[in-house]
Formats: sequence, structure tokens, C-alpha cells
Amino acid sequence: MTELRLMAVHAHPDDESSKGAATTARYAAEGARVMVVTLTGGERGDILNPAMDIPEVHGRIHEVRRDEMAKAAEILGVEHHWLGYVDSGLPEGDPLPPLPDGCFAAIPLDGPVSDLVRVIREFRPHVITTYDENGGYPHPDHIRCHEVSVAAFEAAADHVRYPDAGPPWAVSKLYYNHGFLRQRMQVLQDEFAKHGKEGPFAKWLENWDAEEDVIEKRVTTRIECAKYFAQRDEALLAHATQIDPKSFFFTTPMEWQQRLWPTEEYELARSRVPVRLPETDLFTGIHTHD
Repeated sequence: MTELRLMAVHAHPDDESSKGAATTARYAAEGARVMVVTLTGGERGDILNPAMDIPEVHGRIHEVRRDEMAKAAEILGVEHHWLGYVDSGLPEGDPLPPLPDGCFAAIPLDGPVSDLVRVIREFRPHVITTYDENGGYPHPDHIRCHEVSVAAFEAAADHVRYPDAGPPWAVSKLYYNHGFLRQRMQVLQDEFAKHGKEGPFAKWLENWDAEEDVIEKRVTTRIECAKYFAQRDEALLAHATQIDPKSFFFTTPMEWQQRLWPTEEYELARSRVPVRLPETDLFTGIHTHD
């Protein structure tokens, strides 16, 4: 029996640290090979941390974000691969402006699918995690990340598709990350209230779209990973241009998080092996002989 292999496919640098990071850290620590694939360089990302809004960063955000990603991967204990596409940015306005020419969300699907198939066939993951059809939130790159990941999951196993990308490899399972759950926010918000404090999630909960509660019903798999929450936060802080250490991400005491919600959540979207839901392990049902 050989090592288990997990691939986490994300749109931008920092996504791997805010979505499923404790899960990847746990599996890496337990001996699995874990690879994060980042589809774009985050070139159009804003500087969201005031401390990094300095001349030394302006004009070289792409280079800075590459360095941040390398630090985060080291902290999580994972391998990393850039797919090399250009960030689309988050369009704003009504009506929304057109996407920039040549950006990831505007180019034909075939190019990034072909590239991801090649990485899949080389790494040969047993499990892939990515975003659902809404991208987790409707950023064009996140939605395109979903489309590319699902297409590559299917194509990598087909010897007729992309014959120059290496021998076919059938990934056993494909999961969607489901990190922003109303129930989790409510549990933590209630704990603040119990201690006579104002929690950070009030506005989120007030403006919550009831349709988003459907996501909670889609969760099939909960991964116990509280032990790795501090590692997750350290990796997130490595993305210094994107993460303000004073932001709401870090206001909930670690002990509360670990005690009240010690898991990260996923939806099993595709499986080539028999499964019994719900699950507590992404590798359930997988027997490796390669």
C-alpha cells in the first residue's frame, strides 16, 4: 500500500489558507502527499492589509504574492504548483464591466483544463477538493476554478482526452469546500453573547440569504482538524498583503473554535469508489496499490 495523495485546487494565492487549510495540514502531518494547485497569480488582488499598502509593494504585487504563497505552503507542509493564469479581478458596478482580455475567467476552458489534467496525471491524486458551482462566492475566477476542476477530474481518466498530457489517471473522489456556514457563525456568535461580548458575525447573520442555507444540507463530510487551526491561521497570515491580522478572522478565541466547531466541511460531488455517507475522512473507501 502506497501513500495517499490529496490535491486541493484553488483560484488565487491565499484561498488555500482560508478554505480547507486545517484539513490539508492534518493530512500532510499524517503522512499523505498533499499538493495545492493555484490557478492564477492573484495579480489583480487589492492590498487588503493597511500595513502592506506601501511603495515597496505597489507595482510588484504578483511577485510579493508568490513569496507569500511559498511561505504558506511551507507552513501547511504541502507541495505547491502554479498553473500560471492571470487573475480576472473582481468586477464591480451595475452593470458589471467586461472581464479583462486574456484573464483566467475570459479565456477558453480547454487551455486550463489541459494543464490541470497534466498535473493530475503527474501527481495522481486519490482525492481532489475544489469549489462548488457558485465558487464558494461568485468571483469569476472561483466559478471558473469549479468548471476547470470538474472537467479535469473527468478528462484525466479518459485515455482519449489530452493524450499528450501523460497516461490517464482516475481520481477516486472529488469534493467541494463548504467553509462559510451560517450554523458555524451562529454558534460562535452565541458564545460571544454568552460572555457578554459583541461577536464579529452579526452583520453576516443579519444579511444572510436564506437560500444559502441549502449549502448546509449539502455537507456530506466533516473532517476533525481542530489541532491544526493555529497552523491554518499562521498560513493565512503569511498572505500579508491580503490578510489584516486585526480582521474578524482572528477575533474568535482559538479555544472556542476548537471546542465548538472542530471540523471543516465538504460535499462529496463525484466518487468512483463505494461510499457511505456521512463521512469523517476524505480517503474513506480508497485502497491504494499503486
